[in-house]
Amino acid sequence: MRVIQVLPALYFGDAIGNTTLAIRDILREEGYETAIYTEEMGPRMEAEALDIREMPVLAADDVLIYHGSVGTDLNFKLPEFGGRQMMIYHNITPPRFFRRYSRDTERNVRYGYDGIRYLADKMEYCVAVSDYNRQELRRMGYTCPIDVCPIIIPFADYDREPDAEVLARYRGDGKKNWMFLGRVSPNKKAEDVIRAFACYKRDYEPESRLFLIGRTGGVKLYDKALENYIRLLGVEDSVIMPGHVTFAEILAYYHLADVFVCMSEHEGFCVPLVEAMYFGIPIAAFRSSAIPDTLGKGGLLLPEKDPAVAAAAVNRLLTDEALRQELRKGQEEKLKEYAYETVKARFLECLKHMTE
Repeated sequence: MRVIQVLPALYFGDAIGNTTLAIRDILREEGYETAIYTEEMGPRMEAEALDIREMPVLAADDVLIYHGSVGTDLNFKLPEFGGRQMMIYHNITPPRFFRRYSRDTERNVRYGYDGIRYLADKMEYCVAVSDYNRQELRRMGYTCPIDVCPIIIPFADYDREPDAEVLARYRGDGKKNWMFLGRVSPNKKAEDVIRAFACYKRDYEPESRLFLIGRTGGVKLYDKALENYIRLLGVEDSVIMPGHVTFAEILAYYHLADVFVCMSEHEGFCVPLVEAMYFGIPIAAFRSSAIPDTLGKGGLLLPEKDPAVAAAAVNRLLTDEALRQELRKGQEEKLKEYAYETVKARFLECLKHMTE
């Protein structure tokens, strides 16, 4: 029996790509014959996956794990591959977020939802990375068993050495460092982080800086709108947007961060929240989608988008030691749920639905 993973694209540093590789390693440890097949792979991934065109027809007892996340013809071709099929659902960004910025992207994510709905009566079993995603599958007509298993995060990787050049550039100047990490996309609402930061810099701490870390270029009109907004608010000297960075550089920014601020309006899980908790960084996050479940009691949940309220919340996080200690305890409790061995055991328990 083989256990094969299939996904539309495999990229280094991407949350879904990292999860796919982690599952591959777990399957190997458990003695399964396994491989990864993908339509598209980024640099450094050629040794990790095979082209989907090389995908063999599976035997009746082989298991296919599909990572559902984007609009692709692959959604409609899966039944042709045979075997017993299950899906790990990572969520798709709703089309409304792209309407103002990219009709092509809007059409793609709409096509993604069409594909996931098409698979509703074809999957034998599903795993959702959050209860939010589980509920979305139910709304799309899935009647098969659905269990929740968080994204597998190999935390040992985060103990590597951070990038020395980034640390040297920003450390020790006394500035308060805000951070948000995530691809630059309209649903992430980087503009709301920028606006709250501008309020904080004006009203509380002039010597502050915002790191917005994430790959640009996916929605170019949105990228341009953010650049213009930063200039309009007069914070162009205080907002650092390095684009796509190395893992060592990401680690450096986490080491520099005094607070992690997330104003995203749509997340299927949000790995950076867990990463920030791992580094013990105080977190303020807008209450939306899967964020309350992912964060638990590990940060301040903001019920509204008022930038003055968000700035005040961050100021309290940075000045109230008792509050930080309370939230740190919440982070430590939540991190127990995301411990590698805990999630690995949960995943293997889910896999038994297909292998026994």
